[in-house]
Order: sequence, then C-alpha cells, then structure tokens
Amino acid sequence: MSVDTEKMLKEASKWKTIAPPFHAFYKGKVEVMPKCTIRSLQDFSIWYTPGVAQACLDIEKDKEKAYELTSKWNYVAVVSDGTRVLGLGDIGGQAGMPVMEGKALIFKYLGGVDAFPICLSTKNTEEIIQAVKWIEPTFGGINLEDFSKPKCFEILDRLRKEMPIPVWHDDQQGTAAVVLAGTINALKFVGKKMDEAKFTLVGTGSANTRSFYVLKAAGASPKNIIMVDSKGAISTSRKDIEGTYKWPIAEETNPDGVTGGIKEAAEGSDIMIAASKPGPDVIKPEDIKVMASDPIVFACANPVPEIWPWVAEKAGVKVMATGRSDFPNQINNSLVFPAIFRGALDVRAKTITDEMCIASATALAKFAEDKGLTKDYIIPSMDEWEIYPLQAAETGMKAQEQGLARIKLTRDELYERASGIIERTQKIVKLLMQQGFIESPPSDLGN
Repeated sequence: MSVDTEKMLKEASKWKTIAPPFHAFYKGKVEVMPKCTIRSLQDFSIWYTPGVAQACLDIEKDKEKAYELTSKWNYVAVVSDGTRVLGLGDIGGQAGMPVMEGKALIFKYLGGVDAFPICLSTKNTEEIIQAVKWIEPTFGGINLEDFSKPKCFEILDRLRKEMPIPVWHDDQQGTAAVVLAGTINALKFVGKKMDEAKFTLVGTGSANTRSFYVLKAAGASPKNIIMVDSKGAISTSRKDIEGTYKWPIAEETNPDGVTGGIKEAAEGSDIMIAASKPGPDVIKPEDIKVMASDPIVFACANPVPEIWPWVAEKAGVKVMATGRSDFPNQINNSLVFPAIFRGALDVRAKTITDEMCIASATALAKFAEDKGLTKDYIIPSMDEWEIYPLQAAETGMKAQEQGLARIKLTRDELYERASGIIERTQKIVKLLMQQGFIESPPSDLGN
C-alpha cells in the first residue's frame, strides 16, 4: 500500500472514531421545543384545558382542521425496522436510532420539517404496515427508512395506496431523485445524451430498482441499461429471477442477453451507477477500463464506496461521485428529501410521485449547471441551502399539476414559504448556539 493510499484511507476512516463521542456528548441530536407563547401559566388555559377542547371538537367535525389547529401540517415520521441500516445490514430498530435521529435533524435543518424517529421492534411486513396506519392521525407524511428488500417494495406500494398522506421510501425515491440529478449533469459535462447513453446499474436493491424506473421516466432507454445483481447481469435467461420484482426489469433491459458480472455488463457503458454493498473492491479498475470514453461512475454505497475515488480516477474515470460528504459530488438523499417533503407538505399532497421526484431532480441539476459544471461539481452540496426552497417549489407545483394537492399555491408562494420556514430554523439553531443553549463540544472531543 502506497503512502498516499494509506493516508487517504486513514482520512476516510476517521469519522467512526469521531462520531460516537459526539453522539454521547449531546445524548441525541433532536429535541421537542415549544413554538407558542407562554406569557404566564394562564396561557395553558389556551394551549391545554379548558380551551383546547374546542380545537378538538372542530377537528372532530372536519379532519382537515388538524392541518390548521395542530402541527400535523409539518410532522413527518421517520419509520424503520432497522433491517438495512446504511451499509450495516440488519442491526435492529434500536441500533438504527442514530441514523433516524440524523434523518430527523436533516429534515429540520434543511427542510424546516418536524420529523420524529419511529424505530419499530417488529420485522413483520403486515405489522409494519399496520403500525404506520395507526400513527397516521399525527403526521402529515411518512418517510420509510432502511427496510430490507423485497418487503420494502410491498410496504411502500401498500401504504401509498391505502393512506391519505404522502408515504415515501427514501432508499427508493430519494436515491432515485438524487441519482437522476447527478446523471443529468454528468452526461452534460461529458457531452452525452440521456436517451443515447448506455447504463450499467450495479445492485438491484431498493435504490437502483427505483432509479431504473425514474431514469426511464426521465428519458433513458431501457434497451441501453444492464442491471447486475450478486449473481451477474439480469436478463430473461435468468430463470432464478422469474416471478420476482426483477423480472419486469429483465424484460425491458439487456436486449442482447449479456451474461457475466460487472465487467461484462460495463463493456461500452457510458455511466455506471452502483448502489450495492460497501467496498472498496466491489468495482475493480478493470471494470472501468472496458467502459466507453469519458466514463462516469457513481459509487453510492455507505460508509465505504464500491471503489475508492482515487482508484477509479487512475482507471480513467472522467466524473466520479460517491455517497460520502468528504469526497466531491456527493450523491446523497439529503440533497432532495427535505425539499421534496417541504413541497409536498406545503400543498398537502396526497402522495409523492416519480414525476414530483423528477421535478425536484431537474431543479437541483439546473442549479448546479447555472453555477458551472466541472468534474468535481456536477451536483450541489448540502451547504448550498438555496437548492431546498427551489426544489420544494417545483415539487409543490408538480403535485398541483397532477391533481394531488389539497391546497393551491403559486410557484412564488411556495418558494417564499419554504425559504421562510427553512431560514427560521437555521437562524434559531445559530441563536441557540450563540447563547450557549446548544453547547459547543470540547475541542479535544473525538481525538
């Protein structure tokens, strides 16, 4: 191992040492705070008994009043059974709590959404579906998180059909939206077209399965796509996938019946999108060397990408992206889910469609394009907070266009509303830090 490689690996691995003591210092990442005035204890006659009774009776007469008289309009449940947490696998609901709290933190800071981690102690599909239905009166939306396949598909499909509020699975729709945004701009940067580009999708889990459908809806040709699972390229010659969720994809893709693994599937490919298992040797340099000129590689596995960026670049990659924030071009759901939910909540959408995700992704891609694309900047970063109200506005507009919104707002109204809510949250956090109510960690913490 070279000195440079050893140094890069050490830098990439530092977070597993730093993170635990920071989590322990704050004992969690989110808390509930009042947002109404409490001028004296007399105000509890308004907020609680006896005054609250009338608010309850109003909602009993008209359930839509809950959006006006409670925080339902801005509440989202982050629900998980902990069966597929990041790259850690089936670690259970309680061990998944740090991730769900982190999700809630990002929801609030980047979308102004009040999100609550709900970690379940069941892995049974029917029990999960019932649990989510039971908590529906409290929430304006449901974010499903880190459910294993194939049950994640059934849970999402059932709940989207059977619940009156938006339910989405971030590992499916969120990943697909951000992958699309990165794909749009990576192809533009290398001068290739979506409908002509050849794709290799490594991994057939929830992320790449939904990415396939979203890419197709956005203009990619299924005939130019080959998907690869742990047994190799999928096609209609693979009788082991007949009757599974992979079969309809096999019927649309890989028309030449390519067999073999990643290398065989990647031959002549313009872009490889990997959402499989943590690396770093899932994708090898020889897999990249057989791709077309100016190859694009998205290695999205966390916490370790399928191939390290510096290894991919030596193999000839033109544009490289990962799921990590410490490398350029982070393909991360956090770029889209706070904004998509912000837009959906603000128009009281009944669901979140692929078309709403595409609208969000297109806005995200355009923001980066307008700033100027480079090999290390095909997608904005999370600190460019302007991207969130922009996406929220486009998401809300698409929901209205599709007849899924309960209320109507103009694009400008949506943008201003989202901007105000997000900016308020960020100012409150900064104020609490300045005043010492959010304590600064010791300078040597994590060292």
